[in-house]
Order: sequence, then C-alpha cells, then structure tokens
Amino acid sequence: MDPTLLAGLLGGLGGAARGVVGLGKALTQKRKIIWHYWLLTVIIATIIGMTTGTVFNFDLRLAALAGYAGTDLLEGIYKSFKAQKVLMR
Repeated sequence: MDPTLLAGLLGGLGGAARGVVGLGKALTQKRKIIWHYWLLTVIIATIIGMTTGTVFNFDLRLAALAGYAGTDLLEGIYKSFKAQKVLMR
C-alpha cells in the first residue's frame, strides 16, 4: 500500500477513535449527536495524519497519533516553530 494512503488511513483511524470517545461522552450526557460534524473531524484527522506522516518520513505511529490528537498537534508544531523564530532573532 502507498505510504501516503496508509498514513492517511491511520490518521483517520486515530480521529475516529477520538470521535468514539466523544460519542460515548455525548451519549452519557444525553446530548444531541451532530453526525456531519463527527464525519468532518474524521476527514480532517485523515488529512492531518497524511500530512504529518509525509512530513516526518512516513512514521506511521506519528500519523495515527496525529489523527487522534487532531488540530492540537498542528497548533503545538506551529507554536514550536514560531518560538524558534522569536528566539533566533
């Protein structure tokens, strides 16, 4: 299988796992589930997993973790690069 697709698949699985945790929480609190939002987060997690897997030499563990962590991972990477730029000046 193509490494990029595999990284995306693992990212999507990580996002789906996080989504299942959110669904469980919503069900216990008797909240309305917005399915299209859940699907959108899994799609975004797939893209994040694919991108992260590609940038970091197709490390599949990182791709799955990136999908689970979602945008939190991207925000952390952005902040670390931004901090390095500030410190280098």
